[in-house]
Amino acid sequence: MTAVSHSLRVKSLALSLASFIAIIYLACLALALIIPDRGLHAPWLQFLPGFAWTLPGMAIGLIESIVYGLFAGAVFAPIYNYFND
Repeated sequence: MTAVSHSLRVKSLALSLASFIAIIYLACLALALIIPDRGLHAPWLQFLPGFAWTLPGMAIGLIESIVYGLFAGAVFAPIYNYFND
């Protein structure tokens, strides 16, 4: 029996995570607009410096979310590939 080694591509994983986090961020914004004052903004203020309930503040939050996803994918894929060998 031969072992099949699957490696992750850094670019694919980073872009996938960035897209996923951006979609979740936008969904949370939409939910917060539908159901205001539920405390959903507290984590955003902690993890997304510059976030505010203004158009520029929400754009900064989106950009930061994308950067976090890119960073997570760029760090995770090589670590996974190293231990998967």
